[in-house]
Amino acid sequence: MLLLDYQNVLLQSVLTERFSGAPPASIDQTVSDFDGVTFHISTPETKTQILVSINIRCFKELVQYGAEQVLQREYGQYVVSPEPGYDFSVLVDLENLPADTEAREDLVNKISLLKRNVMAAPFEHAYEEHYKLSEAASKYTSEEAPQGVQDGGDVMAIHYREEEAIYIKASDDRVTIIFSTIFREETDRVFGKVFIQEFVDARRRAIQNAPQVLFRNDPPLELQGVPGVKEGSGGDVGYVTFVLLPRHLTPQRMPDVISHIQTFRDYFHYHIKASKAYIHSRMRRRTADFLQVLRRARPENEEKERKTASGRTFRQGA
Repeated sequence: MLLLDYQNVLLQSVLTERFSGAPPASIDQTVSDFDGVTFHISTPETKTQILVSINIRCFKELVQYGAEQVLQREYGQYVVSPEPGYDFSVLVDLENLPADTEAREDLVNKISLLKRNVMAAPFEHAYEEHYKLSEAASKYTSEEAPQGVQDGGDVMAIHYREEEAIYIKASDDRVTIIFSTIFREETDRVFGKVFIQEFVDARRRAIQNAPQVLFRNDPPLELQGVPGVKEGSGGDVGYVTFVLLPRHLTPQRMPDVISHIQTFRDYFHYHIKASKAYIHSRMRRRTADFLQVLRRARPENEEKERKTASGRTFRQGA
């Protein structure tokens, strides 16, 4: 199966070209990404200064969980006031780029990961909350632990799409991540269940260290009482749950885990559509084969009916 890139490839391509010594030129491009995210890359004042801005639906929610701190940590000196109509902007001066080639490549990669980094804030927040709860729980037995430690942290809701959300809940022994997703067609739901079952079977057969994956149509227990979650909402809504255990929550694994988990929804629906397209192509190919067989079965010299002047018919050669 294809794994989607974490970075915006078009943004990476434009910046790589400009950072490699190409002659300065005016830029004014709007770039779309998954989940309705929009980038704007431009040279508003001078051709040697490139402004990159991002607009993301859930930015206000992300700010509540430390998005501004994460972005300041990642982009530091390049952060400027947001461009009107966008949530966050960075400005790069081509005349003051790092001298080292590897450092330039790192800067290109970091800017092209802008969506990934801003979306990482609630996940990093959940990791930090897990570490605190785990440390607090280690001082008690499971029965003696205070109610706050037993219940874990609050559920963080990230409404990153119009009708879909990511819910994140930290506990002392795990971090639970729930994707709500919409299936527009019944066939999409069937394919979705097949894919999720493959996750389950792969974990059971060969990848025991993988997170536990669950799929259901009703909201999981972790979402009881969370605003915006409809109780008993079956229909076209599905909930995919990932359970990250302590082996997935180490500081060393955190960046890769966050990158992988973020792209799940796009990865999931991409492969549903790709599978439907593959099946349709096979059906068209099989139909074409059947038509070819029928054409070969047709007699080469068909007997043709002819009519006389009086309207009587006879077959040629009779």
